[in-house]
Amino acid sequence: MKRWLLAAAALVLIALIGAGAAYYLHIQHASRNIKGSSTVEFVTTAAPASAPKEPGVAWPNYGYDTERARFLNGSDLAPPFRRVWTFHARSLVEFPPAVAYGRLFFANNDGVMFAVGAKNGRKAWSYVSHRCVAASPAVDRHVVYEVFMNSPPCNRKPSAALTGKIVAFAVGTGRILWTHTIGPSESSPVVVGAAIFVGDWNGRVWALRRKTGKPYWVTKLDGQVKGGVAISGSRLYVGDYSGHVYALSRASGKILWQAKAQPRFGGTGTFYATPAVAYGRVYIGATDGKEYSFGATTGKLRWSESTGGYVYSSAAVWRDRVFVGSYSHVFYALDAATGAVEWKFKANGPISGSPTVIAGRVYFATLKGRTYALDARTGALVWTFPDGKYSPVVADDTRVYLIGYAKIYGLVEQRAKTERKLSESTAFRALRKAGFRQLKLIGTHPLAIKIGLDKHRARRNVCHIALFGADPNVAKGAKALSRLCVG
Repeated sequence: MKRWLLAAAALVLIALIGAGAAYYLHIQHASRNIKGSSTVEFVTTAAPASAPKEPGVAWPNYGYDTERARFLNGSDLAPPFRRVWTFHARSLVEFPPAVAYGRLFFANNDGVMFAVGAKNGRKAWSYVSHRCVAASPAVDRHVVYEVFMNSPPCNRKPSAALTGKIVAFAVGTGRILWTHTIGPSESSPVVVGAAIFVGDWNGRVWALRRKTGKPYWVTKLDGQVKGGVAISGSRLYVGDYSGHVYALSRASGKILWQAKAQPRFGGTGTFYATPAVAYGRVYIGATDGKEYSFGATTGKLRWSESTGGYVYSSAAVWRDRVFVGSYSHVFYALDAATGAVEWKFKANGPISGSPTVIAGRVYFATLKGRTYALDARTGALVWTFPDGKYSPVVADDTRVYLIGYAKIYGLVEQRAKTERKLSESTAFRALRKAGFRQLKLIGTHPLAIKIGLDKHRARRNVCHIALFGADPNVAKGAKALSRLCVG
């Protein structure tokens, strides 16, 4: 009998060991990096980020456009820069400004909302909320919208008793137009049409009327919503702290699909990052250290890539590349179709904030207080600045605005350069002399020229002329025109 019991116990132990080994292998396999394909749910003809439609609005919301691509299209602003003004915000500025109507709009972590002149860095108005803030505002039709968390302390444990607010301000005076109570929110708002979209700690996504703040719809998700929502066409995309990513109907809030981070030992990753949408994909990082690509139509996982540390950073997307930073101190450029590592750069500290791409340079900052500019094509170091913490820069037509720990810097290009306008005939003559035969005038105000027969994927402004075409053609054409107009 005793031998039988021992044998039975041994068999049970062997079965448990086998089950444990099988579970370990299952999780190890399920958490592996997934390699993607350029032929599956990847739209190569996706248009680049579009400029804001409203006159006077240079950078309307967190991530620049509604897809949150973090790419300023058409700018040629490039380092090195020199500082022309500094604004002291008195406490941490975690999220970057919106730029519109000649002003920067942003809030510090202590809950003070500022409007600052873009030309001189002087305060136009401020609003003291007595609440915590960790989000960028959005600007639309001469109204600026900001979300607020609970009152201090800012790191309170989430609770149904805590409240947040979204507030609409007149851009000129800071006068409050309306407020609406929501849960505490770190979700940078975005405006599309007549609605504002935002999430909150209570796991809700809100669509509010732009003019009154009254809800169109509210959708409850499985976990806290801390990132912003991205909008592309008729769909809204967002991640939450349950480890899920969702596609919602922009019109009704109905959940169209729901995807999940890959399983791993120690628990599934959560999504703090705001998604970026491009090429028919949704790109989003997670606390499991991975950057994910989901099909925007189906929600199917198309690729995943480990970074070696938390990914709180929201991605920037530019020319078939996805840029993202990690707590591993490494900044990555990934192939947007497959997730393959194009290049990586070792920085001086953890990277928590989100990058920005301007004129072929990708900017990011580290928690060690340094901002970097790299060549977005190669990863080569171009420029650094001895301040920064989270999301590094925004820009308008003439200046870059760098976000330090508790300061905002107005920067202009250091190189002295004056440009004169070229006539249509002079521009065409210079481009033909450079070897181009296929030239087409596609606009006159401003002058716009298409080079070559390829579908234009690149654009560059030079000498008050917009050049379109394949990347090598645009670069060569810009160089030819610059010889005539830059002195």
